[in-house]
Amino acid sequence: MLDSRITPTDPSIQALRTAHPSAKIEALAADVTSESQVAEAVAHASSLLGPIDKLVCLAGIVSTSHALETPASLFRSVMDVNATGSFLCAQAVARHMVERGVRGRILLTASISGHGVNWPQPQVAYNASKAAVLAIKSSLAAEWARYGIAVNSVSPGYMDTVLNHGEGLEFARREWCARNPMGRMGLPRELAPVVVMLLSDAASYVNGADVVVDGGGSVF
Repeated sequence: MLDSRITPTDPSIQALRTAHPSAKIEALAADVTSESQVAEAVAHASSLLGPIDKLVCLAGIVSTSHALETPASLFRSVMDVNATGSFLCAQAVARHMVERGVRGRILLTASISGHGVNWPQPQVAYNASKAAVLAIKSSLAAEWARYGIAVNSVSPGYMDTVLNHGEGLEFARREWCARNPMGRMGLPRELAPVVVMLLSDAASYVNGADVVVDGGGSVF
């Protein structure tokens, strides 16, 4: 697991090790917007775990600000983490795979925000960054299939996580649920099986795809 602020003794890592005692779970600190840090982290991960054949890009930040009031610095930072960070991580792992002749699977985290404009929150930078992730996914899938590397993405809808809790979100949460055929937000455990499937042999002929997991919200 790579994260800008994680440590090997992080409680989340310890919890994973306890839940999966037979798995080798490591944590490395890296800024996904830094090409050199990502490359070093991939090399270190390979030395600890052996050849890498799967990658899930999850790093992301959210910005909610009106377009007329969004400074360029904020727009760039969201794009840098969400889009550039996804590309740099995918590129570093793909280079590792190609150099070693390893076939593998890469999964990027897009969003329903990359498919359409959200409501009621204004978030031009986030929407643009996730649309970019979708384009990156398609481009990499086309280029890297020849090496036996499949690249796909998953687009979560509104998930009931800590990111969607807090002061001032009550109205937005009601709107999100009201505009969804299932009348509710999703749960992380409803997204995880899709991620596992896209990384498994069950998706052996799936490449360049985006799977939307939003309870049907995007049909409205």
